[in-house]
Amino acid sequence: MKNIYTWAARPAQRNWTIGDLLGLKGDRKWVQTTANTAEEAAAAETAGIDLIIGNAWNIEAVRSGSERLFLTAAIDLVRYPLPDDIMRAAMKALELGADAVMTPRSFDIVGMLAREDIPVMGHLGLVPRKSSWRGGLRAVGKTGEEAFDLYQDFRRLEDAGAVMVEAEVIPAPVMGEISRRCGLITVSLGSGPEGDVHYLFQNDICGEQPKSPRHSRAFGELWKLKQQMEEARIAALKAFREACDSGGFPGEAEVAGISPRELEDFRNRLA
Repeated sequence: MKNIYTWAARPAQRNWTIGDLLGLKGDRKWVQTTANTAEEAAAAETAGIDLIIGNAWNIEAVRSGSERLFLTAAIDLVRYPLPDDIMRAAMKALELGADAVMTPRSFDIVGMLAREDIPVMGHLGLVPRKSSWRGGLRAVGKTGEEAFDLYQDFRRLEDAGAVMVEAEVIPAPVMGEISRRCGLITVSLGSGPEGDVHYLFQNDICGEQPKSPRHSRAFGELWKLKQQMEEARIAALKAFREACDSGGFPGEAEVAGISPRELEDFRNRLA
């Protein structure tokens, strides 16, 4: 663990720092997942995950679950529309314990944040909310021309001051060539094994829905447990209703009692 000061000037410890990530690029791989609750963050830390990323408005809750994991705050594309909104959101997230921020916004926005020494993660490749520009949800970089244009965007992002990039659904060989040619920490989401960081959403890892996206893999089946819980919830509610209708609830164990003497006294007073 490394000793640091947070942006709120509080002493803290982190498993990784920006200096570590940049210094070890190309020499090791990291593993990242999402965390938006204290429970998810605690589970990630217990499981040995290296890095976590959560929505900027959830940072306080996430930090309460994990004080030591390197945490990136994702600044929503539309919730914070103006540059001032983005800067305030970034500063608040850092104050609450984030170590970096992620934005899918323009190179100018990345530069604005980077000029304040804020560690910034950009987002390239398939950016789902901007998928209309790509003709829909698809891999990006499947032609030589498109792959080269994508490489140029990686360089522009690095020149703007970013230190990391979420690289989403890029052909694996293209990702490898780009990652070796830029100084950004490349966070591969569906972009193969040659990025610096392997990244999947926690709900996809845990199998919280019956079908996962093509680029991910479910390592659990929480959706089955949720289904069983819902069935058990309905069964319990039905049993409650039936017990009420039949007079089986409430029973003697669920009601407060009174001694015969005190009950007689009460009834005499009513009379």
